Amino acid sequence: MQHPTRSGLAHHWSLDENCVFLNHGSFGATPVEIQKEQRTWQQKLEHEPVRFYEDLAMGFMEATRSALAGFVHCDPDDLALVENATTGVNTILRSLTFNEGDEILVPDHAYQACRNAIDFVAERWGAVVVTVNIPFPIDEPSTVIDLIMAGVSERTVLAMIDTVTSPTGLLMPFERLVELLEGKGVSVLLDAAHGIGMIPLHLDEMGASYTTSNCHKWLCAPKGSAFLHVRKDHQEKIHPLTISHGMTFPLGDTTRFRHEFDWTGTRDISAWCSIPATIDCMAEMIDGGWPAIMQHNHDLAMKGREILCDRLGIEAPCPESMISCIATMMLPPGELGGIPLHEPDPLHSVLQEKYGIQVPVWSWDSPKGRYFRISAQLYNHEDEYHYLAEALATELGL
Repeated sequence: MQHPTRSGLAHHWSLDENCVFLNHGSFGATPVEIQKEQRTWQQKLEHEPVRFYEDLAMGFMEATRSALAGFVHCDPDDLALVENATTGVNTILRSLTFNEGDEILVPDHAYQACRNAIDFVAERWGAVVVTVNIPFPIDEPSTVIDLIMAGVSERTVLAMIDTVTSPTGLLMPFERLVELLEGKGVSVLLDAAHGIGMIPLHLDEMGASYTTSNCHKWLCAPKGSAFLHVRKDHQEKIHPLTISHGMTFPLGDTTRFRHEFDWTGTRDISAWCSIPATIDCMAEMIDGGWPAIMQHNHDLAMKGREILCDRLGIEAPCPESMISCIATMMLPPGELGGIPLHEPDPLHSVLQEKYGIQVPVWSWDSPKGRYFRISAQLYNHEDEYHYLAEALATELGL
């Protein structure tokens, strides 16, 4: 098969030209200009490390929090910079205290790493994890709302909800869920790993107790950049995973929350410092800035899904209203899988080695089957989904 056409914007990234990269959702991809921006920050750090950390770093992180706050519509003082959303989830769960028998609600489509953190904490405190089964395929967002709210009891104290689910790529009705759950006195931990840069976020208006999101995915910032948002009335009980000088430093004109999270030890903060430039760089790539980027990526994901469903003879598993920039589909009937999630699926390896396609393929039990997930970012082109469709058709004998 002829190698597919690349997007006219692909030159902004350093992705391998021989790789059809349809897996932005896993780790993101950082534009060349931002890679250079990060190196500039690293050079600034190494030029005079003591001055950088003791005199300048706090101001740099303040600028980053301010840029993020403008993007996700919140008070910058309610933001902490963390390495990734899994760190954010662990930070909240490891800070909270639970009573024996307290219930933590979580859908079965949750990211496994974060589900592991819930199970770990629940076992430590004697809390009960209530798993809500969400169907897939699914017909409408209201199904998610009805099922999750039906899982709430008088013992429910915390619910972890996704903005967009990782395994199934579903855009959850998270804003309505936050409203309903918080209205019942249930604190919401919003796992927005697929969040900033993918869908609009209005954190203050939404009102979730806790929100964490990766900046290195859809915002396209350098790896190891994410944020944690903690509502003001919860900040006193939330502490970083690493307890350091911030716990006892004199407060001055800031808060203990700010002090603790801003300094947890020596680390490379260049990824965080690059976030303001990333927001601007991406916005300048197409007319209309970030709203246009989000719409473009949604439309391309929908087109890619249509191409694949048509060629493979499979049904779209959810309505368009539940798709953002990633889309998961079940492989044709008969492909039941059974390969453990932590082992590479042979089909994934074939697609990568034979066709140069990077796309996730895995087996899952809810419902049981083999699945694949496409992503859509500015560097992708419609032809790449046709190419994937033909490769899959060939390998599956369709």
